[in-house]
Amino acid sequence: MEYEMTERSGQFAGDDPFEIARNWLKEAEASEINDPNAIALSTVDPDGMPNVRMVLLKEIEDDAFVFYTNYTSVKGREIEAAGKAAFVLHWKSLHRQIRVRGTVTREEGEKADAYYASRSLKSRLGAWASKQSQPLGSRAELMAEVARLTPKLGVNPSRPPFWGGFRITPIEIEFWADGAFRLHDRFRWTRAQGEKAWNISRLNP
Repeated sequence: MEYEMTERSGQFAGDDPFEIARNWLKEAEASEINDPNAIALSTVDPDGMPNVRMVLLKEIEDDAFVFYTNYTSVKGREIEAAGKAAFVLHWKSLHRQIRVRGTVTREEGEKADAYYASRSLKSRLGAWASKQSQPLGSRAELMAEVARLTPKLGVNPSRPPFWGGFRITPIEIEFWADGAFRLHDRFRWTRAQGEKAWNISRLNP
């Protein structure tokens, strides 16, 4: 692993960016009022027009970030077409953010099954009922579909084939912390796709 000459210390210290991210998220869980794992996820459509929306980050693995969604949603289709995405984690309480860019693959195996099974029954039924991102006549129409599926799927519905996880394997991670007089601290970790070693550099605020 290659390092910059400037020593990183305090909240930026560490040789593993995923461990640093987990530590920052753990701190945010104690201070952020709602959804400390909320990320602003960015994708692009076939014309290159960007899209962004909030989703919940569910796991920081040893080499990737994982969230779950409907594969047929707009974000799901855009991710599948481009094979890449970006997101930002921002915590007002900590005055910090993490920015990530990388390639994306599906997580639709045992981990996806386990996470789906851990959700409330109503959330699992909702995943089946919602044709995410498609036009909806009324909320009553959606609730009627939930009611129709409830006896059919029972109390332990299986994970829908169109619903699962996405794993973002980053080529870039930036850690940002607020500084006095807007002289913020920024450290960017970069690597080529498929490589393990990181290059780390300090950025101007």
